[in-house]
Amino acid sequence: MANMDSDSRHLLIPEVDHEINPGPMNIQFDSSDLRSKRPFYIEPTNIVNVNDVIQRVSDHASAMNKRIHYYSRLSTPADKALIAPDHVVPAPEECYIYSPLGSAYKLQSYTEGYGKNTSLVTIFMIWNTMLGTSILSIPWGIKQAGFTTGMCIIMLMGLLTLYCCYRVVKSRAMISSVDTTTWEYPDVCRYYFGSFGQWSSLLFSLVSLIGAMIVYWVLMSNFLFNTGKFIFNFIHHINDTDAVLSTNDSNPGTVSVLYLIFLVTLKAIRLGFHLEFHWFMPTEFFVPEIRFQFPQLTGVLTLAFFIHNCIITLLKNNKNQENNVRDLSIAYMLVTLTYLYIGVLVFASFPSPPLSKDCIEQNFLDNFPSSDILSFIARIFLLFQMMTVYPLLGYLARVQLLGHVFGDIYPSIFHVLILNLIIVGAGVIMACLYPNIGGIIRYSGAACGLAFVFIYPSLIYIISLHQEERLTWPKLIFHVFIIILGLANLIVQFFM
Repeated sequence: MANMDSDSRHLLIPEVDHEINPGPMNIQFDSSDLRSKRPFYIEPTNIVNVNDVIQRVSDHASAMNKRIHYYSRLSTPADKALIAPDHVVPAPEECYIYSPLGSAYKLQSYTEGYGKNTSLVTIFMIWNTMLGTSILSIPWGIKQAGFTTGMCIIMLMGLLTLYCCYRVVKSRAMISSVDTTTWEYPDVCRYYFGSFGQWSSLLFSLVSLIGAMIVYWVLMSNFLFNTGKFIFNFIHHINDTDAVLSTNDSNPGTVSVLYLIFLVTLKAIRLGFHLEFHWFMPTEFFVPEIRFQFPQLTGVLTLAFFIHNCIITLLKNNKNQENNVRDLSIAYMLVTLTYLYIGVLVFASFPSPPLSKDCIEQNFLDNFPSSDILSFIARIFLLFQMMTVYPLLGYLARVQLLGHVFGDIYPSIFHVLILNLIIVGAGVIMACLYPNIGGIIRYSGAACGLAFVFIYPSLIYIISLHQEERLTWPKLIFHVFIIILGLANLIVQFFM
């Protein structure tokens, strides 16, 4: 039963859904406020005609609703005293909303989960969200680690980040004393660590956002330059595609990722595989299978598998909440296979000889000449994708920083202008002085991953088990080891 305050807030959200309910109104219940707004319960015997499209209710049920509405006004909206406890809430198939017009509507979201997304859509959303600019640096990371070592690290990092993400998903369920239905992960951090958790999560979230914006600016500059060079060469009939690959030193969307997969596959078919296995000693054209620069790949992969700060939001919309862990695991498996596919094909098909595998660039598209038509199309896709995403990242950074510091996301035009100048200026400086996206990605990935991937999930799990007196030595050692791995991952980046 709920406080149905018809004078202030709308509890019913009419929405037409011809696939689910062909009737004139399909009522959706706002799951973000699930506990504080109980649906009005009408016993099946009080529904005059269940088969009607608009189900009428009896006078008895109408009177009961008015009585409960009266009781709800005896206390403030924040008072939970008159909220029906869990054990008296009716079964999902018996939940109805009473309308003042004398109709009762069954709640769709109670019988269909918190959201409407199927498992397939949820998996695809996670896959698409996780695949970012890091995919362009995966071949370079494999080269830095060695072919065999690189493939093993990708799979191991996928498993490790999946487990930490699983701990994030389960973190709200570890809190039994408070209603966490509407909580996000920063709320969980604030519950366990107080203001320190709130501000530290803000700091590391800004590191990931601003780091992504810097990478985007560097890539947009690169793609715009190569696009202009392609147009110049086309107009003046200059052709430099005879050399299939070059060695210059200088968040893809779904279409961009699919096109990259197509591009890499086509190039691999044309070039063939060029592999030799030397475990420790490099040769003129090949790198060893095991290299001590492998932490550079772990830094890149920390950001490549990073979705921990928004995974709770994505899974809230899953139609079948009981499948969250399964869908998350499948999405991580698909992301891992995508990184392996891109990285292995680019590395294996890189023509050695005549070129050394060490010539693989931090952005593997830089290995293709600017006059290559397929690479030109890929750069155009990525350029427009990043031009649309970059302002959104800037808005998110502004909302998080100014909202927390000043309590207003737009305190004044001066504040917004200064923040934008700082962010854009950082991108311009990095594009001029350090246009190495692999380096930027591994530093920002290791920094934000230290908190959201390694420390917070493990530490929250340890604290919750300790509070419940279920903490064992094996669990403690394992999760402390994960925290140490995160610290080592960040520290070693400055020595590579």
